[in-house]
Amino acid sequence: MNGQHWLDEHGDYLYRYARRRLMSDELAQDAVQETLLAALEARASFAGSSAVRTWLTGILKHKVADLLRRHGRESAPPQREDGSDDWEALFAADGHWAQDLREWPTPESEFEKSRLLAALEECYKRLKPALARVLSLRVVEDMETEGICSELGMTQSHVWVSLHRARLTLRECLDGRL
Repeated sequence: MNGQHWLDEHGDYLYRYARRRLMSDELAQDAVQETLLAALEARASFAGSSAVRTWLTGILKHKVADLLRRHGRESAPPQREDGSDDWEALFAADGHWAQDLREWPTPESEFEKSRLLAALEECYKRLKPALARVLSLRVVEDMETEGICSELGMTQSHVWVSLHRARLTLRECLDGRL
């Protein structure tokens, strides 16, 4: 039994095991290296009552726990988004959140939103170019009617009619898709 044989035979398994728990390639490599060193030092005491992989995994579990503890002590406290570390400002005197937490989207709502965006994009591509241009200037670029008129050389009533037609066309198209 030597370290190279153990590395060849069990290294990939040990690395994957450590990687899943440590979530870091570097820490996983360190854990496997420390495991193999510890196993080499303790190989005389290995009785063979279990498989070598089981024995190595047992050593690795302890090395992973040691690394997690060491890494936890060495890491700096988390910073807030504004760069400060004043976490107490997030809580009221009674221990509850100082501000209400924002609601997180559900997977279902995110799926529906992606479906809507895909359908909207497809329907937008079906608009006549002139209508798409007017709608884009109004909605995407947030341009006022006067700006659209001067940009496209149209009258105000023509812009309004074009916007109306573009919105109706999009609505009809979306109704058929959703």
